[in-house]
Amino acid sequence: MKRAAQAADTRAALLAAAKRLFASRGYLNTKITDITAEAGRSAGSFYTHFTGKEELLEALLAEVSEAGDRQAERPEHKADFTDPQAIRDHVAGYSRVYREHAATMLALQQAALVDENFARTLRHWRRTQFEDLRDHLRHIPDLPTSPEVALTLLASMFDSIGQLWPDIPEDEAVEVITRFAYRALNGRDVPADGA
Repeated sequence: MKRAAQAADTRAALLAAAKRLFASRGYLNTKITDITAEAGRSAGSFYTHFTGKEELLEALLAEVSEAGDRQAERPEHKADFTDPQAIRDHVAGYSRVYREHAATMLALQQAALVDENFARTLRHWRRTQFEDLRDHLRHIPDLPTSPEVALTLLASMFDSIGQLWPDIPEDEAVEVITRFAYRALNGRDVPADGA
């Protein structure tokens, strides 16, 4: 195996091992040596790729961003939150990304609780996500609050219910959040045809 391919394989193994451990132990209870042992790699190989656990978590955060970007690049993506289907599509996409990256999402929350630098990184990332969604609100004529507050409330709701998704059928959670968000943003219920 060539050196570049071997390095990429090691990096991928470390990221995958970290996700498994964050899912089972949590970010705060996982040490770098746990990650390297789980990945079957040496501690030195970790530091070839990352300066510490925080940088590894930032790499996982980049994976979450890339997954979100892929959702937004789909041809059926709509950017008008006066359309219930646009909201439904975003909620379903968020659900897919959250489920795929649940361990990372939990690790991000835990890291932000104990590390102010990482809390700033997470706030910056969230603001970037909000900027991507701000345009989705411009079609709403009587938005009940500022776009920032509306997006913060929606994100909080998604994050909270995202933690319960293993206990709630996905299609049910998507529909409930869609109806709730549509009513909160537009001041009326989803039309009877559900469109």
